[in-house]
Amino acid sequence: MRIRRILLGLPICYLILCLVLAIVLSELAFRPSRIPLEGQRRQLAKETVSGLGSVLEDVSINAPDHARLQAWFARPANPNGNAVILLHGVSDNRLGMMPFAELLLANGYAVLLPDSRAQGMSGGDYPTYGLKETGDVRQWFNWIVARQHPPCVFALGESMGAAIALQALRQTPFCAVIAESAFASFRQIAYLRMGQVFHGGAWVGRFALRPAVELAFLYGRITRGINLTAVSPERAVAGSHVPILLIHGLADKTIPPQQSERIRDRNPADIRLWEVPEAGHCGAINAASDEFASRVLGWFAAHGVAAHLTSSR
Repeated sequence: MRIRRILLGLPICYLILCLVLAIVLSELAFRPSRIPLEGQRRQLAKETVSGLGSVLEDVSINAPDHARLQAWFARPANPNGNAVILLHGVSDNRLGMMPFAELLLANGYAVLLPDSRAQGMSGGDYPTYGLKETGDVRQWFNWIVARQHPPCVFALGESMGAAIALQALRQTPFCAVIAESAFASFRQIAYLRMGQVFHGGAWVGRFALRPAVELAFLYGRITRGINLTAVSPERAVAGSHVPILLIHGLADKTIPPQQSERIRDRNPADIRLWEVPEAGHCGAINAASDEFASRVLGWFAAHGVAAHLTSSR
């Protein structure tokens, strides 16, 4: 009798575990840490840009849902006419993209560094990993075109910012995009996160605890009206003809390089993948700084307006 009660109780315990995990996983996704712009780091960023002959200008726009979005904009001392929008990862802010801003400003690119919605100083109730952010990116694109009239606007994103940049291709006509440490879809990353919780692989979320993952998506739809299963960079790039450079560290334990490989395989004609030995999550600029700079600058230079005009002759 006791064994029978235990056997009958196991499915109930499993369902309770799945429900608890679903709520925790969903709340973590909708409530990441919000890091403010620290005064000391903010001042250091301004001093660094000043040393390059530029100024970080505070700018803002209203998102389509009226959230107030904040950013820095900087013009280079010796402009080449083009501009780059820099998109940071989750639980970060525009300061995390400053190393890229320095590289680009030094080479003539104007840069826009937004705080993603519900991150840094930007408004918004919670991040949506591209569902609303793609509209935000288009608003920023329109802003920079109206302000600067650049021949080309590029995007460079890291992690969540990389996923947003790729999804933005559906409505934003970038000349080219660079995405480092992107995930292929939110469903894929949910499987991975569940596996990481239990120190296992993606199979834990895909099979053993799949009900927890599905309940987490359902919880997000019920509590926020957001369907995170629609977040899919790999689907967004499938029909795009915008040149994309994917960068992924082979030592990335947060988002494995197989995620960028999945994205590449959806559009191999227009996507190149650089896998960086010994680089961790978003760590290519540190693991291979000279090659990183060469590849980033070379990608943008090769896909500017002048390059397109030359290749069409």
